[in-house]
Amino acid sequence: MEFKDEFFKKVEKKTKVNKDTILSLAKKLQDGNMKDENTLREVISTLSTMTGKKVSKEKEDKIISTIVNDKIPKNVDKMF
Repeated sequence: MEFKDEFFKKVEKKTKVNKDTILSLAKKLQDGNMKDENTLREVISTLSTMTGKKVSKEKEDKIISTIVNDKIPKNVDKMF
């Protein structure tokens, strides 16, 4: 699926995240081993920076443990 620049401009306007950052993160997610702790830490750090939300070491460890151990709910309604 190819996105047009217009799409990225809308996203950037709303999120203040530029096209290159979005594409870089998407590539990292696509190419990375999502069971690898270092890859997950990089993704969490990137998302934290992009959103301006701090993620504590404790929360980061919990997120990584959940992903690595396949504890992610299959139904979105079970996440909340």
